[in-house]
Amino acid sequence: MSSEQFVRGMLYLSLTVVGVPGNTAVILAFLLLLHRENRLLPADAIILHLACANLLVVGVRCLLETLASFRLANIFGDTGCKAVIFVYRTSRSLSIWLTFVLSAYQCLSIAPPGSRWASARAFVARYLGFVFLFLWLLNTCMSSAAILFSFGRPNNSTMISHGINVEFCYVHFPSKLSKQANGAAQVGRDVVPMALMTLASLIILIFLYKHSQQVKGLRSSGGGGGSGGAEQRAAKAVVTLVTLYVVLYGVDNGLWVYTLTVRKTMSSSLISDLRIFFSSLYAALSPVVIIASNRKVNGRLRCVAQEKPVQEKATSLSTM
Repeated sequence: MSSEQFVRGMLYLSLTVVGVPGNTAVILAFLLLLHRENRLLPADAIILHLACANLLVVGVRCLLETLASFRLANIFGDTGCKAVIFVYRTSRSLSIWLTFVLSAYQCLSIAPPGSRWASARAFVARYLGFVFLFLWLLNTCMSSAAILFSFGRPNNSTMISHGINVEFCYVHFPSKLSKQANGAAQVGRDVVPMALMTLASLIILIFLYKHSQQVKGLRSSGGGGGSGGAEQRAAKAVVTLVTLYVVLYGVDNGLWVYTLTVRKTMSSSLISDLRIFFSSLYAALSPVVIIASNRKVNGRLRCVAQEKPVQEKATSLSTM
């Protein structure tokens, strides 16, 4: 095994080790909450869906890349490449749009009761299932090019001019125009929610700043400290997720645009590896932010951790 392959495998392994347990823990926490309370708040349902999408990103792409890099298993034939790249692109873009939905809903949640924005929040909450369905259909359709153009090995040298090397797979476009059109569609699919979630986060930050100024004024006049701590914690967590997304996916899209401008990109998979690493890094790190900032997730996981030694102790006593 070459040193380049080893480093590549270790990078994907690090994402797998952090991302798979982290997203699984978030999903488990919300499923336990759903079992206990028989319902989930809209924001919790969005985070649960986001964790599922992130688990697909890390589990399907990073885990399989790790196994292939260390030559433990390799499913990257023609069919395997089509399936892996399609699922990865769909779940990746779904993660982006769900982050936008979460930031937009949190932005609406800070609107004063009785306002038009509060009515919009209630409307989104009522039809959240249709929002999820629409996002699945949209991103599945926009990722369909992966099924048509992904292969396990290069077919011929003429395809190299319009292809993308992703180490174990090759994405072959029939022409320069089709490559650029597909690339522009992917950039647009990422930039639109990026711009919207950035706007939503700016609104949240302005609200948090005004609220902190009001709290300072109340404290200086001897009043109470105000309310809405839960909303503020959730808002700060969402802003953190959006900031993480904008930085990592900004690098990802910058590398993607560079890939589109270079005539021959098949000699090395370095640029594609960097793109996949930075986009998967969001899927791996976002559950860490969620676990650290979300008290419901934190509380459920803490309960599970405390119940396990109690059950083990009870089992050991019963066998005595």
